[in-house]
Amino acid sequence: MRDPFLRPPALLVRAAQPLAQSLALKTLPLHVHEILPAFCIYEFINRIVSPYVSARLAPQTYPQLSQKTKINWNVHFVSMVQSCFINTLALWVICADRERMQMTWKERVWGYTGAGGMVQGFAAGYFAWDLLASSLDIDVHGWGALAHAASALTVSMMGFRPFVNYYGLNFILYELSTPFLNIHWWLDKVGMTGSTFQLVNGIALLTTFGGSRLVWGTYQNYRMYTDIWRAIQNPGELPVPSWLAIAYLASTTALSGLNFYWFGKMVQTVANRFEKPNGTQGKTKKKKQ
Repeated sequence: MRDPFLRPPALLVRAAQPLAQSLALKTLPLHVHEILPAFCIYEFINRIVSPYVSARLAPQTYPQLSQKTKINWNVHFVSMVQSCFINTLALWVICADRERMQMTWKERVWGYTGAGGMVQGFAAGYFAWDLLASSLDIDVHGWGALAHAASALTVSMMGFRPFVNYYGLNFILYELSTPFLNIHWWLDKVGMTGSTFQLVNGIALLTTFGGSRLVWGTYQNYRMYTDIWRAIQNPGELPVPSWLAIAYLASTTALSGLNFYWFGKMVQTVANRFEKPNGTQGKTKKKKQ
């Protein structure tokens, strides 16, 4: 399936060629016109759109936040826009790209479709922005967010060799849980902690996170490891360099490890929102007496 987006401008293609050749990212020039606009749009949303919209949607909350919390709020705003967009795009390509559906293990390792490259391009633009944002405000986002951004960008960029571009698209579906995560964070900030809305959203968050990142993600990792191992065992004309396999597997394994760690933290956090403090019941009874 061809890239349904606009054709890449010849000037951008030529400008990207030296970098693509030096990094052996053959299909990068075909999608640089998706990476760069995505990066710029997300920065525009972070700097301009989020502060403007948030101050009007939450006039009693957003203006009163500390500078660090505003930075975090804006990042969640960008994340919300990106996750809704990239999930829709990835699901559409997965369901509509018949060429992708018929791929053999060799094609899943070395194959490429324009539509899959388009999704990788938009995702790479976001993860490049996320890496920059995490680096500039490491005290706000933490080292875990920085590691996640670096690993995700590595996986996205390697898809332009192309290398396991097929699985890169499947890993995009990790983002299915992100909208619920953002909503959960916002509810805390607007004074709706422990509300019924947060309970329902919390259940949706744990369900989608566990389903998309732990169950689906672990299954896709297993399939990918199997295909890469087959490619190593049957090099033929397209051998898999050891460094490439190690780098990709290290990145995806790091993402999986972070997902399991964060899931445990989420379960604890959601439970704490609705857990009655110790001794509350006893104190209530004494007051009635």
